[in-house]
Amino acid sequence: FLYYQGRIKAIQLKYSEAHKHLLQATRKAPQHTAVGFKQTVNKLAVTVELLLGDIPERQIFRQATLRRALAPYLQLTQAVRMGNLQRFGEVLENFGPQFQSDHTFTLILRLHHNVIKTAIRAISLSYSRISLTDIAQKLILDSPEDAEFIVAKAIRDGVIEAALDHEQGYMQSKETIDIYCTREPQLAFHQRIAFCLDIHNQSVKSMRFPPKSYNKDLESAEERREREQQDLEFAKEMAEDDD
Repeated sequence: FLYYQGRIKAIQLKYSEAHKHLLQATRKAPQHTAVGFKQTVNKLAVTVELLLGDIPERQIFRQATLRRALAPYLQLTQAVRMGNLQRFGEVLENFGPQFQSDHTFTLILRLHHNVIKTAIRAISLSYSRISLTDIAQKLILDSPEDAEFIVAKAIRDGVIEAALDHEQGYMQSKETIDIYCTREPQLAFHQRIAFCLDIHNQSVKSMRFPPKSYNKDLESAEERREREQQDLEFAKEMAEDDD
């Protein structure tokens, strides 16, 4: 149930909720059996985590029961992490049929935008000034106009701090801001603390005894005997009336 909930939320672009459901499905699965189910859940979980902009932990890919099944997803993760569009295309070409059989191909296609954002962020950090033609070549785009559109969207979304010069055809990166002066570390810690608290609350809830109110619906032995005696007397009365 949790796995299908996660799949539905992922299709609806609700990646945070999807990731939460998939983690719960992984935790509640049998520890030493149901290997196929674990592989299926982790394939989708890795894809959703990449769509969230996070990089899955490497130990997931090193588990003996998951290493072979997640090998294509490891290469996909490496391509997304490096922002390498060429490698991303090669992974899709080599493992496309497997992704389709895993029912993750549609979600993986959405990662193309994430790869572009990572590549643009890397370019912005590496160059203080770079022409749109060079950006188009690095991103394997058809024209500088496409590069200008993508860079403008990245600036608008807050992916990079830069300015575009349409007349001269270049991107000017702004001075890099110390990330520890922003709220990003605080938000990252908040996300991790909320995750730990959620696990704690679920553990406490699962260990809780059922409420005693259910006893109210159970009749005692004495009440049952009394009810059976009443039914027997009623049956005798009905038999006498028939006579």
